[in-house]
Amino acid sequence: MAIINFVLSWYLKKRISQIERVIKKPHEVQNKLLTDLIKKARSTEWGQKYEYGSINSYDEYKNRVPVSDYDSVKPYINRLIKGEKNILWPGTIKWFAKSSGTTSDRSKFIPVSYESLHYCHYQGGRDVLGIYCHNNPGTHIFKGKGLTIGGSQHVSEINKKSYLGDLSAVLLQNVPLWAEMLRIPSLDVALMGDWEKKLNKIAKESITQNVTNISGVPSWNLILLKKVLEITGRSNIPEVWPNLELLIHGGVSFIPYREQYERLIPSDTMYYLETYNASEGFFALQDVKDSEDMLLMLDYGVFYEFIPMEEIEKESPRILSLDQGEKGKNYALVISTNGGLWRYIIGDTVMITDTDPYRIKISGRTCNYINAFGEEVIVDNADKALSEACKVAGAIIKEYTGAPVYLGDNSFAAHEYLIEFEKQPQDIEQFAKNFDHRLQDINSDYEAKRSSDIMLKNLIVRNMPEGTFYKWMKKRGKIGGQNKVPRLYNTRKYVEDILEFSKNMR
Repeated sequence: MAIINFVLSWYLKKRISQIERVIKKPHEVQNKLLTDLIKKARSTEWGQKYEYGSINSYDEYKNRVPVSDYDSVKPYINRLIKGEKNILWPGTIKWFAKSSGTTSDRSKFIPVSYESLHYCHYQGGRDVLGIYCHNNPGTHIFKGKGLTIGGSQHVSEINKKSYLGDLSAVLLQNVPLWAEMLRIPSLDVALMGDWEKKLNKIAKESITQNVTNISGVPSWNLILLKKVLEITGRSNIPEVWPNLELLIHGGVSFIPYREQYERLIPSDTMYYLETYNASEGFFALQDVKDSEDMLLMLDYGVFYEFIPMEEIEKESPRILSLDQGEKGKNYALVISTNGGLWRYIIGDTVMITDTDPYRIKISGRTCNYINAFGEEVIVDNADKALSEACKVAGAIIKEYTGAPVYLGDNSFAAHEYLIEFEKQPQDIEQFAKNFDHRLQDINSDYEAKRSSDIMLKNLIVRNMPEGTFYKWMKKRGKIGGQNKVPRLYNTRKYVEDILEFSKNMR
């Protein structure tokens, strides 16, 4: 394994000089990339519709091609799933990454072309390891195994040659041979749909292996690590995997989990590395240890544009190219990709934290949401689920807000809602169960995290005294038509403030 470690480290570090060249000429790289994307797609149905063959500049592209969201491109994607070719991107696309839904759909299915798979997602994975090896020349990461919790995939009922699944499942199904040899668990276990059985099997399969690195969503990996300690009877993870040196994480904020990881992995040499890898593409990675910022990757086949968040609700907001973005500003991210997404609003918001080189950090979503565990519950989901629960209970809601309850050593993870009723339900616990069931029906990602109560328990409903929200808003100087109660928030900032306020309310 020593020779494999040496060869792979050397091979992956060769990209560093190329990344450095990209960093030095970011705008030239992005402009050339856009030209290449347009040229590649000019014979597609989309390219012919917007006359890609005559586009010769970014300004022409910006003026001719509209900004899109999932609902606007969904008809094209449905045709791709059915097997039609040359629609958004040249050729046939057979892989579709399942993502959280919109206000009108439980799930989105993002096309993953050959180019986006190999030159975006996999290139990002290679660069993560290459940069890590460059920063840690004495690493022994390839002397052992990488542990990854994958998603699940299934064949489309519409077209037997289309495969729909979580991005992690798509990546695992196509992983290069050298990477497959260095990862666990086995593919059949990694792609299991039953999360409870999967976690048990992964834990049992991994405890006998020399695990040197772990990758995945922090919340799920935390549950797995606790399962490993439960099975082995060990007091910490280094007692099970003494050579563990790297955790690659992404998908949700790592901040609420860091302290728990550091208790489970008491090691001064443990390295935590964040990535920004979504179904739509691999966008950024942390290249400096203990930094909250990530290096924006500019040569992965993704062209970036930015909408200032203060203009997101405007009918015609400004849309800026990379060279127009300002440090310290918050933007909605707009992408054009080698997967066939064109000026597509991904739904994430990012802050540009530096411009030399370009670094960003994920600042949230373009709408209120809860995404502490990868569930991506938006206000529309909560509104619909609460409406149905109220119909069953004969209740009426005046105001509400929601936030996550984070997983702790002696507490479970859940969503907590503070609700002020105009008309009370007779049984608040049954109301909470009905609300939870409807939320699962509406949002497939929340349903997955609630599966078998492994990650999230049944949501909590707090029945707030009459007048709570009005008096709380008044205290904050937020009374008036332009001020709204924050429906969902991804931290407990507002929930804790309201709960404390209600204790002292007269």
